[in-house]
Amino acid sequence: MHFLYALLAVVVTVELSSFATSIYLHRSLAHRGVKLNPALTFLMRAELWLATGIKPKEWVAVHRKHHRHTDVLGDPHSPVLEGLWRILLGNAYYYAREARNPETLSRFAPDIGNDWFDRYLFRFGLLGIAAGVGIFVWLLGPIWGGAAFISQAALYIFLNAVINGANHAVGYQNFNNTATNLRFVAMLTAGEGLHNNHHAFPTSARFSIRKNEFDPSWPVLRLLTKLHLAQPIRVAPQID
Repeated sequence: MHFLYALLAVVVTVELSSFATSIYLHRSLAHRGVKLNPALTFLMRAELWLATGIKPKEWVAVHRKHHRHTDVLGDPHSPVLEGLWRILLGNAYYYAREARNPETLSRFAPDIGNDWFDRYLFRFGLLGIAAGVGIFVWLLGPIWGGAAFISQAALYIFLNAVINGANHAVGYQNFNNTATNLRFVAMLTAGEGLHNNHHAFPTSARFSIRKNEFDPSWPVLRLLTKLHLAQPIRVAPQID
């Protein structure tokens, strides 16, 4: 029974982190393709802080630099430059190396990380992780809680490595850019696996382009829109 609870905690946390990453960090913060209610934004920031320790300013800066120098010199995590396996196994290293570069932060994310919560709470990533571990241990006990927290963090890191690696190496393309689409990756990552589409329309709030493509974040965004918690700014047209 403890195993099942721990497994459920891992799956739920990874999915929450994936949707928060795709909807908040990626579509809203990095590309301004959707506007979110401030209360919803806070909840997503808090979830990512507790589960991953991610600092929004760093994530946005690294991602925007990736778009500026996609698969050419300057790309922080390109399998074309570094090799697919290096990105799949070491994406966290390449991300952290770029996130520590003050020039990257000042050039690519001057508009991010300047409010009170960022300055006095969310910029302390290790504090968020410590609090997240504490919550898992409180809910599941020291052994299962610790194992579940490590597992969800490792799975989240690996899924991001797949996006940055495999989605620039294998898969199909609708548009002429160096990214690719992988439908099964999209199902696991709140739509991020439709990466070729995203690079073609980076500011679109919806990543699916064809009728046989499914972006899991899009129905969530439509529901949030009906609840007046989100407002898509730009939506790419379907091509069939």
